[in-house]
Amino acid sequence: MAVKKRKMNLYKLLKEDVGCVFERDPAARTTLEVLLTYPGVHALIMHRIANRLWHRGWHLAARFISFATRAVTNIDIHPGATIGRRFFIDHGACVVIGETAEIGREVTLYHGVTLGGTSWNKGKRHPTLGNGVMVGAGAKILGPITVHEKARVGANSVVIENVPAGCTVVGIPGKVVQLKSAGHPNQFGIDLDHHLIPDPVGRAISCLLERINEMEGELARLSSDTVGVARENECGDCEADALCEVHAPAEAA
Repeated sequence: MAVKKRKMNLYKLLKEDVGCVFERDPAARTTLEVLLTYPGVHALIMHRIANRLWHRGWHLAARFISFATRAVTNIDIHPGATIGRRFFIDHGACVVIGETAEIGREVTLYHGVTLGGTSWNKGKRHPTLGNGVMVGAGAKILGPITVHEKARVGANSVVIENVPAGCTVVGIPGKVVQLKSAGHPNQFGIDLDHHLIPDPVGRAISCLLERINEMEGELARLSSDTVGVARENECGDCEADALCEVHAPAEAA
């Protein structure tokens, strides 16, 4: 009975994994299409099975399933990784999830994401993602850090420090930036507008350009004032040690 119950729970879990695709990918049309053509779903289904084998001590079998799945889907999920319900990997290519990574519920990853470690020591060495986290394409989250619930990681960012809940992180290394309005939110509560994020580098460059323009204007005004004063004093104090431009050639002659 216990075995039957676990199988039913696994089936329910996989059903939720497939169902959440329709909420986060407008390209999804039918359940059959998702089951046959979505590598992220394939990788997750096989990981659910491998993870159960891993925790029962069948490590070699679990690693072999993970290896075979990576060869087919190009997604590398260690069977020891903990993944919550309704997890979605969009496109899926080149996603890497390490052994001690922990992923909460309603998490979305895009292609090229790495949840990697920064140490060769055993123990917790991979990130923890809270519920509702969204990680953009190509982002790298490294080390035993925590990205708290409903945080967003911008595409190609490298995150090496904890991220507070509800914040957006962009850049290398990742910096917390102010959220922009997402416009019309998804009716299921999944924020897919991860492109609507500030550009802190661009903003800093714009500030520098504005400051340079102000300084150039100030220098131009100072230069103009200096020339004006010099012209007013021309021929006025020829008795001074330095002769003016008008009298200096005549004096020399």
